Amino acid sequence: MRALLAALWERFLLFLPMALMLALALGSYWLVRTTPPPAQETPAVTAGHTPDYFMENFSMKNFDAQGRLHAEVRGAAARHFADTRWIEVDAISLRSVDDKGRLHQASAKQGRTNEEASEVQLIGQARILREAQGAVGQTKNPELEFRGEFLDFFIKDETVKSHKPVVLRHGTQQFSADALHYDNVAQVLTLTGRVHATFIPKAQK
Repeated sequence: MRALLAALWERFLLFLPMALMLALALGSYWLVRTTPPPAQETPAVTAGHTPDYFMENFSMKNFDAQGRLHAEVRGAAARHFADTRWIEVDAISLRSVDDKGRLHQASAKQGRTNEEASEVQLIGQARILREAQGAVGQTKNPELEFRGEFLDFFIKDETVKSHKPVVLRHGTQQFSADALHYDNVAQVLTLTGRVHATFIPKAQK
């Protein structure tokens, strides 16, 4: 009997490592089957500089708190960019009315405006013209015109800026410079770089 038990014990010890390896393999397989797969990280979506909508032959109007027309932007085509919230316009034209009721007209080959139409950047053959104003029988505020390849027009602030050569005409007076900053509210004109001025006297009556 003892010899039989000893033989069985020896057989058990012989197959024990194989049984343990089989148990470990079955346990690993069970863990793989029952463990949920790791969540895949979703890359953050960033808004690229691509237009999210287009317009053709459009007109965009902006009104003040009293319901009066503040600015109107027209163009042959436009593209809105969500990342900058700017609108790029081809063949842009602009009409705006300041607090004194004076009409401003602007145009350029291309333009960029924010969604509130409070700032308009004019690019390529840019022109801004403010009409003359004055009551009948009184001295008029003469026409004011800006011309250049780039004009940055802040409509609400009544400011015009340019870091490129520009020509300013005020009535019969004309100025040219490499850069310009004009503040209509403060009545301050700053010309920098090569500055030239032409003054034509008024005709005597």
